[in-house]
Amino acid sequence: MKKKPSTASDARACQPKLLSGGNPQIPKGEGDAPVQAYIDAMPGWKQQLGRDLDALIVSCVPEVQKAVKWNSPFYGMPGHGWFVSFHVLTRYVKVTFFRGTLLNPLPPGGTPKSGEARWIDLYENDDIHATSLASWIRQAAEHPGWTP
Repeated sequence: MKKKPSTASDARACQPKLLSGGNPQIPKGEGDAPVQAYIDAMPGWKQQLGRDLDALIVSCVPEVQKAVKWNSPFYGMPGHGWFVSFHVLTRYVKVTFFRGTLLNPLPPGGTPKSGEARWIDLYENDDIHATSLASWIRQAAEHPGWTP
């Protein structure tokens, strides 16, 4: 049997759906593969930011555990819970530290209603704040524990 030639609509059918704000809809999964699928599906400039964030997290915490949950990549310490995640929104990528109130200095996002979570929003053409992010990532990895 002859295989039909691939069409643009076939290629689109294989692409993950982008939810509100451009967040990729990726099935839940453990490990690096679903996280890389999420990053590959991030739209526009956000994709490179996702690659940079993933590489920074891995360089700061080589033993990191990865998963995709609720259409977001999660990073944690094996057996101890999650410490950071990021999520695509319309104009920025939100990087959330689940026990962010323990970080010094505090990440800029958060209110008393946020509980322990604190975050930073990264916009197009922003400096990735690699020094601050690396410090927060290392600190957050010392305080994992958020479990869904």
